Formats: sequence, structure tokens, C-alpha cells
Amino acid sequence: MKIQTKADLEKIKERGLDSLYPKATKVSVGMATCGLSTGAGKVYEALQNGVEKVKLPIILGQTGCIGFCQKEPVVDIFEPGKPRIFYQGVTPERSMELVQRWFDNKVVEDLLLCKMEEEDWISEGVVKSYSLHHLPDGMDGTPHYHQVPFYSKQFKIALRNCGFINPELIDEYIARGGYFSLYKALSDMKPEEIIEEIKRSGLRGRGGAGFFTGNKWESCRKSKGDRKFVLCNADEGDPGAYMDRSVLEGDPHSVIEGMVIGAYAIGAHEGFVYVRDEYPLAIQKLRMAIRQAEEVGLLGENILGTGFSFHVDLFRGGGAFVCGESTALMASIEGKVGEPRAKHIHTTESGLWDKPSNLNNVETWNNVPVILARGADWYSKIGTESSKGTKVFSVVGKVNNTGLVEVPMGITLREIVYDVGGGIPDGKKFKAVQTGGPSGGCIPESLIDLPVDFDRLTEAGSMMGSGGMIVMDETTCMVDVAKYFMGFLKDESCGKCTSCREGTKRMYEILSEISEGRGKLEDLALLEELGWVTAEASLCQLGGTAPNPVLSTIRYFREEYEEHIVNKRCPAKVCRALLQYRILSDICTSCGRCAKVCPTKAIKGKQRTKKEKGEPFEINTEKCIKCGMCFEACKFEAVEVQ
Repeated sequence: MKIQTKADLEKIKERGLDSLYPKATKVSVGMATCGLSTGAGKVYEALQNGVEKVKLPIILGQTGCIGFCQKEPVVDIFEPGKPRIFYQGVTPERSMELVQRWFDNKVVEDLLLCKMEEEDWISEGVVKSYSLHHLPDGMDGTPHYHQVPFYSKQFKIALRNCGFINPELIDEYIARGGYFSLYKALSDMKPEEIIEEIKRSGLRGRGGAGFFTGNKWESCRKSKGDRKFVLCNADEGDPGAYMDRSVLEGDPHSVIEGMVIGAYAIGAHEGFVYVRDEYPLAIQKLRMAIRQAEEVGLLGENILGTGFSFHVDLFRGGGAFVCGESTALMASIEGKVGEPRAKHIHTTESGLWDKPSNLNNVETWNNVPVILARGADWYSKIGTESSKGTKVFSVVGKVNNTGLVEVPMGITLREIVYDVGGGIPDGKKFKAVQTGGPSGGCIPESLIDLPVDFDRLTEAGSMMGSGGMIVMDETTCMVDVAKYFMGFLKDESCGKCTSCREGTKRMYEILSEISEGRGKLEDLALLEELGWVTAEASLCQLGGTAPNPVLSTIRYFREEYEEHIVNKRCPAKVCRALLQYRILSDICTSCGRCAKVCPTKAIKGKQRTKKEKGEPFEINTEKCIKCGMCFEACKFEAVEVQ
């Protein structure tokens, strides 16, 4: 069926609602990469086999990631008249227990995550409420979705459908308001009106640079040319970042809809989604979504019968970090080496194959349908004066609750780390948080109340980036952190610019010397000078932001650098070359565990036996390679690290 009218959309919406909220019990398993990596596929298979075996009247479905990746595999159960129940850490062995107890009107209490009594459909401003007349037994004290600390301060726009719809069913996307914004754009709005709405919303690019999206669209529309391109950057090369991947795996149609709206506004008829090849599941879901949209007339020729045509192709990138930069990405699509070029002429005027091209990332395109559905005034009230809307972060590292977090712009780092993230594990102290990926900076504990928006993070020496957020505790060495990221950037530099190629390499070498006890105090001034030159003289923003980890750690943790250089000591006990291991004779029990695991036989002593007392062991520092195996093996805390 080709969709031509709003009535056609409404028919599919009704079909989608029947799929989302059937009259029978529906059990859904989170089947995104995070879920599959923890066994969700086996949970799904166990449920499938179990339901067939006992002939239970349930519908089995799948969804994307609901964000709380640490709690995967996540399973939810919906039945009319009852709240939706989310279970965490489900195993194949216990999966059928959830279903069988559900039919006994009971829940499995030790696996409960939360209950949901209503859903907010952001794209339409609709709230789906559940009837709560029949609460299952054992739900006393079960928190509501928004009472779970991880979700309490989140406001989901980009992640609005992830974890709730089956990404393989276009009907379910349409049921929650999908493609109605596209219908509105093509039927009721002129291209200039769409661009003005995006400008008034204040939407800025979520890929890192933070350019105002509406201004970019306007520039591309005004560019002359008989052929224009709309591009989606789904390269996402930051270590620890997986926001775009999760959107593509859980809600691919939202990106397609945003791109079609943007293409109509700009006057483009061709587009590409640039996805890194390391995202096989995202590629699979996206291909399926493109095919489905084409089959129903929401993509391809004569969309919605309006005469407007737009075709999207998927391009699989080779994984080079630098291809996240716009001109390098376009060179890669053209079949050339993925290297940046000078932007004397903006890509909105001369981009892919020298044609006007508009590039936005996954999250930016994903926001567009919501803005048209709810209006620029609604969207612009979320966030801060200069940074509107929400931002998705992947919160990882030394924090209790890890996963995808979508919060309003302007929320403080403290709220993300402690309220949403649940604080630091094992009672350790918060030390820093790195934002913006490998090119971002490290923000210290003294700035933990800093509001998170584009401008404030830049002022602090970091950046928003695509949304990576790594939390660090007192056991983290800031010199080692700077060295790690500089090593990554050194390897990922395309080498085209001397400043970037040589600057990142030399900074890495100096950091290595400091971490190995050969540093000099004058190295700090040299690092700052190298950082300035690399940032100012490099062609693209890989080199332009590469010094951030070094400059920010020197700025906020200079005393830690000085400790490495002057006292040849790593306060966090991370830099191996600066560590000294010794066995405390008054604590040593002469059990001999340390000597047994030492790879260089550097530990000697007399092991106790049933007949003899034994003598404390000692470490020969000349033979010791500082591997730390003795420290890990000792059960009596007799091995000291200095």
C-alpha cells in the first residue's frame, strides 16, 4: 500500500497501535547490541521455545535499547489493565519464570527494574496511560519508571522510541506519531517555512561542532546547483560513545524522516547515510527501514503523492576516526582517501562531488520530526539560552549506573554523575569527567556544578562533542589519561597536516617520558606550546581539538604532572615505571602466593608449612618488572604499592 493521504497514515497508525498494545499479553526483549552482548538473543530464544512448548497465549516481540545498558538483558511485559513491567538482568534459565508467574498474577521480585503507568509520546505530545485496576502480587515498593534514579532527570526526545517500539516494524513507528511531521512538511509548509521553524527552535548540530542547524540548511538551500545532497553522519568514532548506534538500532525511521524533511527544505533529491562498518546491527536495521519506507511511498519517487522525490543510500565507512569530519567523510563516499580539505568554500556550497551538501549527524536528524510536530516554541523552552533541547550522553567509566542518558541542556555535571549516574563505586572520590570524546577535555571536581551546554564546556577547556562522557575516580592518573587519548589521536591523524601529524606524535612522546620518570619541568611549557600550535595550524578539527586532553589536564591537574616529574611518583599508582612494590614483613604470613605468580622469580622467602613457621618474603627490585601480579595474589594486603 502506497501512502498518499493523511487518512492512509491513520490506517497504518491504528494497525501499529494494535501491534504496540495488543489485547493479549506481550513480552518484549531489548535486542540492541548492548542487550545481545549480554545474552538477550538467548533469552529471546528461550522465551520462544518455552511459549511454544507450554502453549501460552502471549505475543513475543523485540525492541531497541531502553538506555540502562548496565541492566541488560531487559525484558518488559505488557497486558491491558496492568502496568508495563520492566525486568533487569534476565537470564535464559529464568526467562519463562517471568511469564509463568505473570499468568499467576505475580511478579519475579528480585529481577524487577520498574513499572510504567504511562508513556509520553514526545512527537505528538500524547500520553498513553495504562489502566491500573489489576496490580500483580509482589509489586509493593516497585518504583515507577521516572522514580528510578537513572531515569529520574531524563527527558527523552532523541531516544523517545528506543526500547518501546520494534525497529523492524514501520507500523509501530507510525503509531507513535512517526511520519506525520513529514506529511505536515510536504502538505502544509513551504521549504522556507520549515527552515525558519528549525532556526527558531535553536537546534544545534549534535555531532560536535554545534553549528545552528537552521542556518546551515538555509545556506545550502540558497546555494546554486541542479544537484544537492543531504548526508547523515553515523560514523561515531569516539571510544566509549554509542549514542548514534543505539538510535539506528532502536528507531531508524526517525532519522530517515528527518532527512526527508531536510531534503525537501533544502531542495535535495539524493542522500547518504555514512555508517561505520563496525555497526552491523545498525546497518541491518537501517537497510530494513529504508526498504519499508520505500515500499509504502514515504521514500523514493513521488513521496506522499506530492511530486517530491528523495532517495537514500547507505555507505559503509572503513572506521577511520578522521572520517567523522565533514570533508573527509565526503571524500570517502567519493571513493577517495578519507582526508579533510580546506573549507575556503563551505560544503553547503561545494561538498560531495563539488555539489551543495548538507551534513548533520544522527541525533540532529532525529530531532527534526519532533520540532515540526510540537513546534519551535515548545522545543526552544527546553535547555539554555544558547543550547536548546536535550543531549544524549553515553555515561561510562567509574560510575555506578552506566548507559545512555538523555537530559535537558543546562543540567549540571553533578546531577549527571550523582543523581543519574548514581555516584562513584566503592565509596571512592570523584576526580574528573571527560566530555567530548578523545578530543575533549577533563573537567575537575571543582567544576562539577558546571552546566552542560556547548558554550560552558568550551569555556572550561572541553567540548560537547558527540556526547561521550567518561567519569574518573581517584584511582585515575591524569597523565596516563592524556597519554591514552593522545596515542589514539596520533594513530587516527590522517597525516596531511604537519602540525597535527608531528604535534600529536611529539606530545605523545613527551607524555610517555613523563609517565616513565624521564620528564622535565620544562616539558609542561613545551606541551602547552605544542598544543597551541597544533590547534591553530591544523586543517580540520581533529588537530584543532586534539590538544584538549593535554591542555585541560595540565590546567587543572598540574600538581599531578609535577609529582611525576619531580618526585618520580604516580599518585594514582597507575604508571608502572614509577611504581615500587614491597612486602610488609609484619603482615606477610609466608603463604608464598606472591612468589608462585611472579613471572620473573623476583620474590624469595621461606614458605610456612605445617611443621615450620616460615619467613616473610621479599621482592628483588632489580628483577621486578612491576606487573602487579603479587599485589593481586596477596589475600592479606601484605604487598604495598608506592
